[in-house]
This record gives sequence, structure tokens and C-alpha cells, in this order.
Amino acid sequence: MQKTGTVVRWEADRGFGFIRSAQTDADVFFHVRDFRGPGTPQAGMAVRYEEIHVGGKGPRAMAVAAMQPVGQARQMADARTPRRSGPRPDARRAAPRDPWLRPVLWGAVIWALGLGWAAASGHLPKWVLPAWLALNLWTFAVYWRDKWAAQRGHWRTPENTLHLWSLLGGWPMARIAQQVLRHKSAKASFQRAYWLTATLHVAAVMAWGVLI
Repeated sequence: MQKTGTVVRWEADRGFGFIRSAQTDADVFFHVRDFRGPGTPQAGMAVRYEEIHVGGKGPRAMAVAAMQPVGQARQMADARTPRRSGPRPDARRAAPRDPWLRPVLWGAVIWALGLGWAAASGHLPKWVLPAWLALNLWTFAVYWRDKWAAQRGHWRTPENTLHLWSLLGGWPMARIAQQVLRHKSAKASFQRAYWLTATLHVAAVMAWGVLI
């Protein structure tokens, strides 16, 4: 059944959002793959869509298409009263500038110098420093790929995989990617795991250097 409504929430990083319609009691879920344009989904956009129900999970919108200018649609959305919807977190705010980015960058420079000294003095193999640099470039590429996939509704890189690259040594570029790409930078659980992987990597390499 075709209906009309307004996009009241859009999660660009995760590739989904919700539509509010006077014809439906609950907000209607839709995925970026179901959006037909023009442009990209955003809060306040008036749309038409086909509503379906799958597996008792609530209404879902298919073949979502924009109807009118975003500014006019946003005014309509603001005028509507809140309606019941399924459990969902509040819309995530834009990530603020990271106060830890500069310390992490300085830490990465000091860490690179330390790896170079350890390799030159024989405490670590000589391939460690170039391998570490290459690993960091790869880590940024993995974050970029996941951000790209999130915006287009494609297959995502598991968070455990992102943490694995940080644990292996890509923690500096992971931090840079989080801020430059605005990806995973506002998710508290992800940030806690990131700091844990960075700490474990540094501790493990320092212990290895001491033991050998």
C-alpha cells in the first residue's frame, strides 16, 4: 500500500532511518537500499513509499522516493506531535572535535621513533617499523571501506575486525580515521574497546622488546 510521510530520523553511518506518516501509528523503518532518490535521505524530507510488514517487526518502507523540498518537509515534521514507535536510541549527534587526537598523533610519532631505535639496536627485527607503517595505512583503508559501505547499505566490516587492526598496531591511523571520516567516533562502547586494543598493543610490544 502506497503512503506518504516525512523522514524524522536518518542514520547515515548505519544506512537506515524512520518515516513518520499520518497514515501509520508507528514510525516506519527503511533502509538506504530501499531509497529511490533523488539525492540522499535526510531528516525532514517528504517521501512516498510502499509499506510492508515482515515477521512481526513493525512496518517497513520499500521504494521510498522524495516528494518535495527538504525545507518545506522539515517544517511539516516539526509541526507533528510525537507518535509511538519501537525502541530505538536517540539520533546521534555529530561527533565533536577529538581532544585525544593530537596526543595520539604525538604518541604515534614517539612510538615510531621507539620502534626505529629498537630495530636499529637489534631489540626488534628491522622489518617491524615498515610493517607497522603499512599496517596503519591498511587500517585507514578498512575504516574508509566500512564508512563507504554504511552510507550505501552494503556489507559492513565487523567491529571486531576494526579492533583487530588496532590491536595489531594500527591504533594511530584508526584514531585518525575515526575523526577524519566521522566514523565510530561517538559510540562509547567502540571507543572503550579501541583504547583497550591500543593499550594492549603497546604493552605487548614493550614486553617483547624487554624479553628479547
